[in-house]
This record gives sequence, C-alpha cells and structure tokens, in this order.
Amino acid sequence: MIAKYSIFVPEMKGDLSEEWRQCLKQIIYNHEKGFRLIKLNVFTDQPDYESYIKTWKEIAKSIRNAFGKQCPAFNITVHPPEKPWKIVVEAAYADADSSDITTKVWNAIPYVVCTSDSGKEVWAGGLGFGLFYSDTRGAAGAAFDQMKAILDAEGMSFNHLVRQWNYIGNILEIKKGFQNYQVFNEVRSEVYQKYRTIHGYPAATGIGMNLDGVSLDFCALMAKEGITIKPIENPNQVNAYEYGQEVLKGLVGKGNSIKHPPQFERALLLAGKMRSTIFISGTASIIGQDIIGIEDIEKQTVVTIDNINKLTDQERIGKMIANTGKEWGKFILLRVYVKNQLDFARVKSICSQRFPEVPAIFIQSDICREKLLVELEAEFLINN
Repeated sequence: MIAKYSIFVPEMKGDLSEEWRQCLKQIIYNHEKGFRLIKLNVFTDQPDYESYIKTWKEIAKSIRNAFGKQCPAFNITVHPPEKPWKIVVEAAYADADSSDITTKVWNAIPYVVCTSDSGKEVWAGGLGFGLFYSDTRGAAGAAFDQMKAILDAEGMSFNHLVRQWNYIGNILEIKKGFQNYQVFNEVRSEVYQKYRTIHGYPAATGIGMNLDGVSLDFCALMAKEGITIKPIENPNQVNAYEYGQEVLKGLVGKGNSIKHPPQFERALLLAGKMRSTIFISGTASIIGQDIIGIEDIEKQTVVTIDNINKLTDQERIGKMIANTGKEWGKFILLRVYVKNQLDFARVKSICSQRFPEVPAIFIQSDICREKLLVELEAEFLINN
C-alpha cells in the first residue's frame, strides 16, 4: 500500500508546459531514499479537447523519459487547480524496502505491480484516454475493457478491485434524456455484474471532468492470508448502492426496469497484522441520501468532513481490527474537489483547520449532483 503522498505546485507562474517542468523537477529532486514513486496524478487546466490531447502526450512522454524502467502509473486529467496555477501534481510513494516493485506496460499504458507482505497489488491510471470522446457509454466501456486486460495480464479479476477513480466528462450533462453520470453507472453495473462474483464493492470516486470522455484509475489487491478487506459504512448515510430512484437523474436505459445506483463502498478497510489502510471514497455533504447545506459552501465542507471522520472513528474501526491501544492512525492524503473557483479559499481554510499537516490537493470539478459544491476523498493509515 501507499506509504506517503506529496503535493507539487509550480514555483513560478508560467505557461502550462513551463509549470509542468517546474513540478517535474521538484518530483525528481525530492526523491527520498527508501521510497518508490508508483503513481502520479496530474491535474491541469485545458481550454479544449485538442489542447488536452497535445498536453497529455507531452506530459506522458516526459514522465516516461524521466523515470524509464521505474515509470509510475499516471493520469493527466482536466481539473483546474486554484488560480493562478495551470497545473498541480499529486505523487504517491510505496515503501521500496519492504516491497518488490515493478513497472509493466500494457498497450503503451504503464502500470505498477507491488508485491509485499500484504500480497500483490496493481496500480494503473489513464484508462480510456482519447477513446469515444463524445460518447460516455462507449468511453466507459473502453476504459473498463482496458482495466480487464491489465487485470487478466496479472492473473487478477474485478474481484480484486479495492479502489477506483472514475473521471466522467461533463458529469451532469443530459444528452437525449440520459445523464452522463447515470450512463456511467449503468456501464459500471453491467461490468460488475458480468465480472465481479463477490459481495460488496471497491471504494471509489465518481467525479466530473471539464471535457468529455471517461478516464479510470484503479488499485487492485490479491491479498495474502491474514489480510482482511472489509467495507465501512457511515451510519449517517444510505449506502450509495441503495440510493432510491428519486435521486438518480435521467431516463431509464433500454432493457432496464430501474436506473442503477453508483456501486461503491463509503470506505474500504484493508487490515493487516502490522498496518491497515482505509480507502475513503469520494464523500459529500449528504445525510441519509439528501444534500445538506444547499448553496452554503462552508456548511457543505463541514458536513463532508464530519462524514469522513465517521469512517475513521477509532472506536468503530478499532473493533474491526482489534486495535485497543491509545495510538491511532493518521490521514496521509486529502483530495478536495471544489465546484467553484471562488470557494477555494473558504474550503482550504476549513480543511487546513480540520486536517493540519495532511498533504492536501485542491482542484476544480463538478460533483455528481447539481447542488453539491464540494467533495472530499482521503486515505488513512493505521499502524496496528
């Protein structure tokens, strides 16, 4: 599992290429002995699809050239950072001393395989890039096909998914009566029904992207004996996969009797003997299945943070992993999606008070419901 995260922002304002060079230089020079870079998430501001394709290819080439045989998995998405920056980068590192880490390539997509006491895990990103740009169903299907191919190559399956990121272009847009997010949910449901044979779901984020298309990242784990994987529910929220039809938008798909809700757990606990990780899914200001704090960014941010804290509550989680000690875990990452640029300062102020010294990245994005203004995801590490 990930041991630490770092956030990189440009040192000086410039064009996007210059700001990326500044970030890449920091990433290279900030290498810490004993850690291996295994995942890069590059969030950019793009004016149009043609510019995005060009930027993606340029950044991807520079990542491959910089890291060679130790190239991390990566994705480059259209999520503007806080102005004036045009780019911001999130880097994930694994403990190289306790893991055997290898970069592999499937159809020009680099992905990382880590083998440790926890088992075999696979990290991949950028699936679906450039495919079926204006067709959400086609783009989602193609991205899941790539996911299956990588899992097949590693002798794994959709049963091994533990964390998934779903970036959905113009997530709230309705085309001919069908909402892009709901179309994605239908494809995900079809894929899981076909290929996933175990109960429950991975932790996941489903978030908007400022251009069309679908892009997927994932982590899969083939756990060794002694590692347990458990879903964590929020007692104050309805499970997303149990949402009622009234909160799902758009028409019912042909051949279906209902609209399928988003299929993910609120959080997923990966419990080991020495260390446990909690993947906290994209979380918003929802109690039950209703939005709290409509048109109030500060209220929504506070309620969202309270929801996240429910998922890492020491009393509840401690019982799940038989941790009765005084020491408790820590957040190692906070990723914050803010709908409006004007709200960045207020959201950052609240998050810095509630999550001091936690690596945090703030990017602009539509959330999966029109009246949601902010969404957070996190990762929590517990030393047992």
